[in-house]
Amino acid sequence: VQLQASGGGLVQAGGSLRLSCAASGRTFSSYVMGWFRQAPGKEREFVAAISLSITKYADSVKGRITISRDNAKNTVYLQMNSLKPEDTAVYYCAANTRTYRVLDKPNEYDYWGQGTQVTVSS
Repeated sequence: VQLQASGGGLVQAGGSLRLSCAASGRTFSSYVMGWFRQAPGKEREFVAAISLSITKYADSVKGRITISRDNAKNTVYLQMNSLKPEDTAVYYCAANTRTYRVLDKPNEYDYWGQGTQVTVSS
C-alpha cells in the first residue's frame, strides 16, 4: 500500500485547509485510515481516524476537523477549519489493512504517507 498526502500549506489562524491522502490498493474501502501530526520536538500524535463508517477524533480537534473518505477515489480527506497556531505540524496519513477497528496509536498502523506541512500563523 502506498500513500500520498497533499494539501498542506500556510494559512492564517482561523482559516481552513483540506488535506488529501491518495492510497493504492484494490481494497481501499476496507482500510482503516488515520491522520497523525508531528510538531518539531514533539511525538507523533493522533488527529483522526475512519473505518468503514466510524470516525474518531482527538479531543484537541473535535468540532474543528472532519475526516472523510471517498472509496471510489481511494482517497481520505482531512477538512480542517478554525485552525490555530498549535495545529502547526507535519501531517501524516496512515493505513491499517488488517482490522476494522478505528485505531488511534501510531504503532497500530502499517503504512504511512510522506507527510505534508501545515503552518498556521497567528
